[in-house]
Amino acid sequence: MHPPVSGRLALPGAKLYYEVRGAGPALLIIPSGNGDATPFGPMADALAERYTVITYDRRGFSRSPVNGPVDDDLRIELDAYDAHRLLGHLAETPAHVFGSSSGAIVALALLERYPERVRTLVCHEPPLASVLPDSGRWLAFYADLYETYRGSGVEAARAVFLEAMGMNAPTRPPKEVELPPDQLAAMLARIRRNHVFWFEHEIRTYPAYLPDIPLLRTMSDRLVLGNGSIGHEHFPYRPNTVLSERIGLEIVHFPGGHVGYVTHPFEFAAELEGVLATREDRASVTDG
Repeated sequence: MHPPVSGRLALPGAKLYYEVRGAGPALLIIPSGNGDATPFGPMADALAERYTVITYDRRGFSRSPVNGPVDDDLRIELDAYDAHRLLGHLAETPAHVFGSSSGAIVALALLERYPERVRTLVCHEPPLASVLPDSGRWLAFYADLYETYRGSGVEAARAVFLEAMGMNAPTRPPKEVELPPDQLAAMLARIRRNHVFWFEHEIRTYPAYLPDIPLLRTMSDRLVLGNGSIGHEHFPYRPNTVLSERIGLEIVHFPGGHVGYVTHPFEFAAELEGVLATREDRASVTDG
């Protein structure tokens, strides 16, 4: 185990809560639509044997409050800025970055805007409806989902979302790394509050984000597209298949489905470590 050291970084309009584990090259983990660092804890502990692992709560989620009104049109840009500033605060050299779901979209925006911060970027199942051949259908789905949230509440909208994403199976970690009851209750309470922020400020804009494909193609040596080993028939698997074709990268499969980092944290960490080690070896050969 690697008990995390926590801190807070004051930024314009927000204060970011973060945790740091381990030692070695920096590895930033950008959380998903839950916005909370804690679900990544078991995987981060495993990775901390080799890396300085940085986890955090995204702006507006959990322990990273915002100061003032939220501009939905600027959120992805601000999320990328936050990751950039966090790396500037905690990492002396370019860092490995892992992002999943909404966090993968933030990670792509980070690479596009601040490439000097990124050593390797692993983009795991970004929900980019914008890149799909049937993007209109999926963007309409997210717009309707927002209306369901506004009209019927968070739980009704979540049920529709989980069904559409093929995510009805339990998403618990292995028993040996389950949180104590008090910590679990605190995390679940944070995430329930986060769902409101997610539906209100993220559910429509993040899937509509248009990545800069020509720019990403020029940095493909730093980009890894990751999908789950199961759930290939569901929406979360599809956007990376389009990015794979358009950028010219093969997809790397990670254990589990869309939240495999929760359900299979040790296997997921081992696969991620192997991917990053391969990239480090290639960089060493090139530098040499």
